[in-house]
Amino acid sequence: MSTATGEAAVSRTSRALLALAAVAVAFAAADTYVVVLALPDMMTGVGVPIDQLQRAAPIVSGFLLGYVAMLPLIGRIADLRGRVPVLVMALVLFALGSLVTTVAYDMPSIVAGRFLQGVGGGGLVPATLALVADLYPVERRGVPLGVVSAVQEIGSVLGPLFGAAVLAVADWRAIFAVNLAVGLVLAAAIRTLAPHRPPGSGTRRRPDLVGLLLLLVTFACAAVVFLRPAPLMRDLTWGRLFIPFAGDGRWLTPIGAATVVALVLLLAWCWSAPRPLLDLRGWTRVLVDADLVGALLLAAALGGVILAFATADPKVEVFSPQGRWYLLGAVVAAAAFTWHLRRAARPLVPRGALRRTPAWGALLVSFFVGAALIAALIDIPLFARTTVYPDDQLPAALVLVRFLLALPVGAVAGGYLIRFLSPGPVTAIGMLLAATGFVLMTRWGLTTIEEPIANVALVTGGLGFGLALAPVNAALLAFTDDDVHGVASAFVVVARMVGMLVGISALTTIGLRRYYSEQLAVPPVQEVCDGKSRCKEFSDLLRVAGIAQEHAVFWGAAGCAVVAAVLALVLFREVRPTRLTPRDVFTGRA
Repeated sequence: MSTATGEAAVSRTSRALLALAAVAVAFAAADTYVVVLALPDMMTGVGVPIDQLQRAAPIVSGFLLGYVAMLPLIGRIADLRGRVPVLVMALVLFALGSLVTTVAYDMPSIVAGRFLQGVGGGGLVPATLALVADLYPVERRGVPLGVVSAVQEIGSVLGPLFGAAVLAVADWRAIFAVNLAVGLVLAAAIRTLAPHRPPGSGTRRRPDLVGLLLLLVTFACAAVVFLRPAPLMRDLTWGRLFIPFAGDGRWLTPIGAATVVALVLLLAWCWSAPRPLLDLRGWTRVLVDADLVGALLLAAALGGVILAFATADPKVEVFSPQGRWYLLGAVVAAAAFTWHLRRAARPLVPRGALRRTPAWGALLVSFFVGAALIAALIDIPLFARTTVYPDDQLPAALVLVRFLLALPVGAVAGGYLIRFLSPGPVTAIGMLLAATGFVLMTRWGLTTIEEPIANVALVTGGLGFGLALAPVNAALLAFTDDDVHGVASAFVVVARMVGMLVGISALTTIGLRRYYSEQLAVPPVQEVCDGKSRCKEFSDLLRVAGIAQEHAVFWGAAGCAVVAAVLALVLFREVRPTRLTPRDVFTGRA
């Protein structure tokens, strides 16, 4: 009876642990899109003019880059270090990124915070999926893996709503303050529910008081640097802490130098102490074993692509002259990554894992799916704010929710259809539906969002994107070996996120070029705004220019969707119907 009781207790603990990990995955997925409505306010908060939208692209792309670069690496680390430690560390990184974003005072600090959030959020997905494999036998993994997949979609739906709800009662910083609290609570709860202690930890470990003290000093000094409390700055004595040694940087001050020294001492202690607060040497060994070099080369390649588009002046070019050097750097990093994969003893991507045409074709199709999808996630709410909801966040978020609610419905339908049809045609049909939705959006005017006809474009687009998800995964699983399904599935997600990174930069640049060309036809404000009615006319002219910008983005997204459809027909022509259940397809079982 005691054995049965113990098994029941373990089962309850396992379910609770997985539930917490799933909540963490949902929260990280929500954070990808939580800035959709808050982006203009975040720009203003860090001193970026609202009419320079291209400069805000790193706020979104920084999170995605952190997420993409670390997704394969942390999956490997979870195998070497264990699932629970990686989950806890990922949540701590997510919370730290949220803290930095909350107190950010300029664009570099807010991008750094978003990048850390992305690293933590990306680490949660492979660790949670590996945790499912650890806790459940093969015949029982379908439901829990399906739950993990479902909460990711739920998170994408709730993200804009969560942002809008917080913005209704507070400013944008409150969004990330909530993330900070949730991340720390989940990390503590998962650590508490860990099924057993690591080997060799029979006695209770004494706390590292020195490390804890150094950590508190570092955070206290950093808080003063970021927040710059007015009473301290006005004080004749304490105010000297904020006087720069040279220039006007915050870190070139006595308090900034003290923060750096405290951080260096903390890292040195964690490296040399026998039982430090953070096992820095142990984590470094794990990073090396998990192919940190390969992950850094991959991150460099992705970063070069993003910077090439993000540094452009949309008035005159798609990417700047410096962007060409960024692209060259990305090509060099990609070549080095390829060479590294061939030479490394334990490469980030196992050799030959994606050698078959449908396998690497799934990555290419996923890339263009992501490039099109980001336009819906970002520009549908922006269109709503440009037209009928300029001062109300929640209705703009609800417009996007109509699209996102249709997406999982299409995903279920796609998973059912590939039991009888080849994934190629099903993917093509889905992406052509998505393209049709975008074309319909190019017909939207000043008041279309309020009309029922807008739902046709939103539902068509959402169903189309959902329809394409399962066939792409099915093609990948059918043409990769069983022992690389996890890595291969991770890289499909990476390809989609890379498409989003490139898409948000390229499509925003194209849209802004259209905006500036339309703005040339708008008379100067002093020539038009000579009365209340005339001022309204000037405002409407600017809104028309904004609509033209969004239409250009929708046309570009439709083109990406058509490219994905054509590629699916060509590259998936060898793939036959899966004969798998929809649950098997979505959870990666074959």
